[in-house]
Amino acid sequence: KNKGEDKKLSDSRREVSKFIQIIHRYRDNMLAKIKNPVVDGKLEIDPLKAVKLQQSGYGEVEHVAIFDEAQRAWTHKRIADYLKRGGTYGNKLKVANFPMSEAAFLIWSLDQREDWATIVCLIGGGQEINTGEAGISEWITALNDHFPYWKVYISDKLTEPEYAEGRVNELLKHNSKVEYSDRLHLGVSLRSFRAERLSTFVHSLLSFNPDAEELCKNVISHRYPIILTRSMDKARSWLRQQARGTQQTGILISKVSARFKPLAVHVLPQSDDNAVHWFLEDKTDVRSSNYLEEAATEIQVQGLEVDYACILWDADMRYDDGKWSFWKFNGKTQWIPEKNIETQKYMLNAYRVLLTRARQGMVICVPEGNSNKTPEGFPEDPTRLPAYYNSTYEYLKRLGLDEI
Repeated sequence: KNKGEDKKLSDSRREVSKFIQIIHRYRDNMLAKIKNPVVDGKLEIDPLKAVKLQQSGYGEVEHVAIFDEAQRAWTHKRIADYLKRGGTYGNKLKVANFPMSEAAFLIWSLDQREDWATIVCLIGGGQEINTGEAGISEWITALNDHFPYWKVYISDKLTEPEYAEGRVNELLKHNSKVEYSDRLHLGVSLRSFRAERLSTFVHSLLSFNPDAEELCKNVISHRYPIILTRSMDKARSWLRQQARGTQQTGILISKVSARFKPLAVHVLPQSDDNAVHWFLEDKTDVRSSNYLEEAATEIQVQGLEVDYACILWDADMRYDDGKWSFWKFNGKTQWIPEKNIETQKYMLNAYRVLLTRARQGMVICVPEGNSNKTPEGFPEDPTRLPAYYNSTYEYLKRLGLDEI
């Protein structure tokens, strides 16, 4: 402008996007170049479409892609169903019979380069929380089945069950292009100076590892308080006592939670605007997380944090004699056992996410339930029986958590 040049904002945006762009925009641009419909399950670039996109400034195939939260890449079924109905891409692109998972398609896209390309996948163990999120195994399968000539550099620490059920090495044992390195594992959490040991403790807590009690002591001794209570009033009071200045507090629950209204807790409605207000407004705004009225779910807080959190543990995941039992509320009168193994994994991972969202400390509230009886002798609220909560509370108590 200072030089007197006439330039449109769209031109500037296009120039920037040539250098760096969000990965989903890149995926959309590559989808727009393929021959459609797909024939015989094989993706091919349509030369005419490629030229058209190149003329409009979106023709280059990138050298480098960085996929944060790469464990959330979609399975083949999820992305195929999405594209079959048109998805939500800017061009409402529909692709019938899409043949690849999201991970495989990204590798295929960069594989179009004739010189070199690199994909950096940042993987969080046990962070898959939505149906259709494939985890690290999908990336490995794509490399093994479709791109065996790609070089693979991977951490040698990915042996825990939350990484492809502990089968990473097994899945890669016949791949001759793999190189393991201890430099590719972030062993210390950078979420907070206080919370660097938290993820290890949470893993042991959820896996019933014998070192969970010792790890709990270790975390607490490093000025990271973990408090246990059965009262939301006490939980709110503790949070308000901890927070100083602009430090943020908030209530967190799993998306499968159902019986929180009797505790004066409401779920934050799903929308970007609601999440923005919940995270960013100050303590004077009722939409703020600091008001401790609306609770965010694992979907809304994944990758984000508050300073002090209350994890409200509902009856959806219960301690049952050394294992977890999983339940979903039918929306009316009762909890129904959840038998699907994949869904159970997502439910367990939801609590893994929730328990690692606080930078400086947290309180876990396991409600007492409702033990009252009607005049006729029936439970006043059969959806919140104390038996649904007591065993979970006793398990957490045995780990040595301070109680209020």
